[in-house]
Amino acid sequence: LLPASSFLCLGISITVWFTLLFVFIIMPAVLGVSFGIRSFYMRTLLKIFEWATLRMELGAKEKNQELYKPYTNGIIAKEPPSSLQQEIQELRGSANSLRSEPEFEMADIFYFCRRGVESIVDDEVTKRFSAQELKSWNLLTRSNYNFRHISLRLTVLWGLGILIRYGVLLPLRVTLAVTGICLLLVLTTLVAFLPNAELRSYLSEKVHLMCYRICVRALTAIITYHNRENKPKNGGICVANHTTPIDVIILANDGCYSLVGQVHGGLMGMVQRAMVKSSSHIWFERSEVKDRHLVAKRLGDHVADKTKQPILVFPEGTCINNTSVMMFKKGSFEIGCTVYPVAIKYDPRFGDAFWNSSKFGMVSYLLRMMSSWAIVCSVWYLPPMNREEGEDAVQFANRVKAAIAAQGGLVDLIWDGGLKRAKVKDVFKEEQQKLYSKVLVGDSEDQMEDKRSEDGTPEGDESSKDPAEGQ
Repeated sequence: LLPASSFLCLGISITVWFTLLFVFIIMPAVLGVSFGIRSFYMRTLLKIFEWATLRMELGAKEKNQELYKPYTNGIIAKEPPSSLQQEIQELRGSANSLRSEPEFEMADIFYFCRRGVESIVDDEVTKRFSAQELKSWNLLTRSNYNFRHISLRLTVLWGLGILIRYGVLLPLRVTLAVTGICLLLVLTTLVAFLPNAELRSYLSEKVHLMCYRICVRALTAIITYHNRENKPKNGGICVANHTTPIDVIILANDGCYSLVGQVHGGLMGMVQRAMVKSSSHIWFERSEVKDRHLVAKRLGDHVADKTKQPILVFPEGTCINNTSVMMFKKGSFEIGCTVYPVAIKYDPRFGDAFWNSSKFGMVSYLLRMMSSWAIVCSVWYLPPMNREEGEDAVQFANRVKAAIAAQGGLVDLIWDGGLKRAKVKDVFKEEQQKLYSKVLVGDSEDQMEDKRSEDGTPEGDESSKDPAEGQ
């Protein structure tokens, strides 16, 4: 009797579990409605965090401990930068110390030593690939500084949070994620067999939206969309800052996009093959990714067809920790179509959305996401932008990047996100060397220019220029 009753209780529990999932999560996702449960959950968490922070501060005072206070967004305030020549003049004593015949002085070494130490202490690039610092503790071990040991109440609250996150939220979210992925695989495959192109496109959009909404609920994602009148339209390219692979789900929850990426194997490959059967996504083989002309041609052919969904592109090419926007690759801006900028800003208090791919694999990262409190973010649709007359692709990309950074409250950096794994290019080193050489031989170059002018050689004469210059 005992085994039979145990199986009966297990069956009833599973039935109740899936019934609650279907009624309160899956059906609202299908219909695109919300009961406000996630918003209430977020407000409750904020109150708990405030109480925990207050208790943490009081407990630290009682134990005469100094709390760790991180810099805002990990940025140290710095003085406005001055030119290399000005700083070297200050080191040499005065502006008059630069003689008519410049020469190297030992004091110049201190400039480069100081700049090197500054780069180590406050590196603008490396810290963009680590988790963002928090002003207060969010009861997650991965972001605390032993705050849970300050008082017994905090320890109990922290332990209760572990039980809720791993005992309730994690199983719920895994169930929803598996449900969303399975529905995407099955329904997109079935839709692909429909002979009517219009009906197939319509149902494909509905299926993708439904599955993305279920996956969003699998992360307890609370998303606020702003300026929806600027949403990307067919025949254009949507570009956004990149923090995590779930950026795709965050944006696709509010509208369908054609995705661009490399062909994968395993489960990801199955999902790609199922998606492309019913929708026009662009997948490249590994050998094709580095062929810029082929990539540009396929993107151009796609945007030329106004019946196809807008392309979603992340021009940074890698994930950044959502404190800044790094250099945009120019490829997406060479096509000559309308670009729809989108700014995504995550709230790190509920969970760190940044994917540090050099530290965590995809599976371990997703488990961290599903065991966090929630994913809270804001999405801003910016007005569409077009390439201006006389503007090249790099300038256009920088203008779009600046607009995204300004709207999302992010730092606009010129550095390439590829520095995450690659060494600094020689061109950056050569640029510093050229600047210092101008300090040493700048007057000599001016004298040569004056002599050339006296001889009647035009300044823009191509014969006097190095043929390799500008390559």
